[in-house]
Amino acid sequence: HFPPAETYAAEVTARELGHAVATFKDKAIASHSLLPYGYGDGGGGPTREMAERLRRFADLEGAPKVTPRTPHEFFEDAEAELREVSETTPSMAPVYRGELYLELHRGTLTSQTAMKQHNRRCESLLRAAEYLSAAASLLRGSPYPHEELDDIWRSVLLLQFHDILPGTSISWVHREARDTYQSLETRLHALIEQSVAAFGRERSGPATGVLPPFVPDWSTPSASDGVPVKVIDSDAGTVLDNDVVRVVIDKTGHVTSLVDTRNGREVVPPGRRLNELQLFRDEPVCWDAWDVDRHALRHPEVIDDVTARRVLHEGPDAGIEVVRRVGTSTITLTMWLRAGTARLETECVVDWQERERLLKTAVPVHIMARTARFETQYGYVERPLLVNTEAEEAMFEAAMHRYVQVSDGGHYGLAVINNTMYGADARAESDSTVFRLSLLRGARFPDPDADVGRHTFRWAVLPGADVPTAVESAASFNAPDIAVLPHLAPLVGLKLLTGHAIVDWVKLADDGSGDLVVRVYETQGGPARALLHLCDALGPDAVVRETDLLEREPAADGPPLALSGTSGDARPADGAHLELGPFQVATLRITR
Repeated sequence: HFPPAETYAAEVTARELGHAVATFKDKAIASHSLLPYGYGDGGGGPTREMAERLRRFADLEGAPKVTPRTPHEFFEDAEAELREVSETTPSMAPVYRGELYLELHRGTLTSQTAMKQHNRRCESLLRAAEYLSAAASLLRGSPYPHEELDDIWRSVLLLQFHDILPGTSISWVHREARDTYQSLETRLHALIEQSVAAFGRERSGPATGVLPPFVPDWSTPSASDGVPVKVIDSDAGTVLDNDVVRVVIDKTGHVTSLVDTRNGREVVPPGRRLNELQLFRDEPVCWDAWDVDRHALRHPEVIDDVTARRVLHEGPDAGIEVVRRVGTSTITLTMWLRAGTARLETECVVDWQERERLLKTAVPVHIMARTARFETQYGYVERPLLVNTEAEEAMFEAAMHRYVQVSDGGHYGLAVINNTMYGADARAESDSTVFRLSLLRGARFPDPDADVGRHTFRWAVLPGADVPTAVESAASFNAPDIAVLPHLAPLVGLKLLTGHAIVDWVKLADDGSGDLVVRVYETQGGPARALLHLCDALGPDAVVRETDLLEREPAADGPPLALSGTSGDARPADGAHLELGPFQVATLRITR
């Protein structure tokens, strides 16, 4: 329900009530709408004057009747009316399939980028900390830090409140939030180190590791798994080749060719360049930190300055570092090709001093498609690349999480993954698709120094990537580095039978029972079937049952369950059969 008064801070005036009646589109099937009232955006709530107007409008000739009620009561009646319409006149029951795209406040996806970066890091650290704490508890008898994790979770969720995570608070709020985030990250690193220490000398060696929970063998491909990167430097530019992909970077530091040597596919469109930095005037008509206007994205200023350029070597890996300057800001781009991978990684370090400017990086790819898939939590949103309608044109900047992926009818795909960004635009151009990831803004209000300072971004282009590859690569790309990992067989895993699903989260139950809670989900928007596999330490007698997201018994009239059989039934955990629907999330509780 979207209140037809078109405000969440009404003052209960005749003008607002008249507007609500005029814009209410469901008069034929509903008899009432919601009017949220009281001073918001800073607090205060309802006043005596509002309460008195509410009393008078309860029965005033010529005005809509207004009745004070709770939101719960309103939605109960609204649902009852909808059920009645669905039963008596199904064709009139409103159904909307697709994204409810908000044509407003697109700038919040990028403003105060430090808030976004800290939030992403805390989410990744929490995943690792809860998994390793569960492993240390189940395998070594270490106490599980319930209270510490609960306190950290509450702080992370508090910081997701508007206007903190969106980047639209005053400077004092963001200064305090940065300090809080840094404290949370320190506490999470301490929990991880504490859990690793519980395994004593059982370590994986001196190499740095990452811990994305769904990787079957919990290992990261080592550099020795691939051919060392060959570097050929010439007057025209530099070629990086690892026998999987071949990259050409010109003297201006742009990628002019990226060939997938597994099939000979050229990824860069003719005459285009990957990693082209573009600067835009960013002066929205309203709400500086909140909005990006469509006309701003029509006039990019390409940053071609090359202050310095050099070839780098790191073991079997190689890269190109380019330093650029724009205004009083300095941007250092380092493009890495790792041995044995098809991933071209970019690290971007920015000393940002610009005001009322938007910085993007362009990634044009030689793939013709009608839609692209932008990751959201536990799935993706498919958005149009073509502009045929006003609604499609309005999606000129959209939200993404860790990846955006495109394919030409399922024949060849490509993904762009990132570790900190949330805003991007994507459009079709002739026989190509152009992604532009939003890096930084420079709003003057409500914080005149928003985003000033040093920032680090990482993204990577994955030629030949389908959605499962994008999901797994993005999770690995975002996983925290853990200097020394214990030798651990995965506590749980999935043996896929059809489709694709992953284990996303592993923790102990909130009720302190010691049960293991596992969250799995389907990634592609289609059916998936899998068998649950447990490590030997959980024992042959372990049983599993499905719960809701809050680890309670699932409601009888709730969504379908992934575990086949009767709702709430426990059955042997090892080898349990899972059937997941499109984007279905399942929470499994394993009892030893």
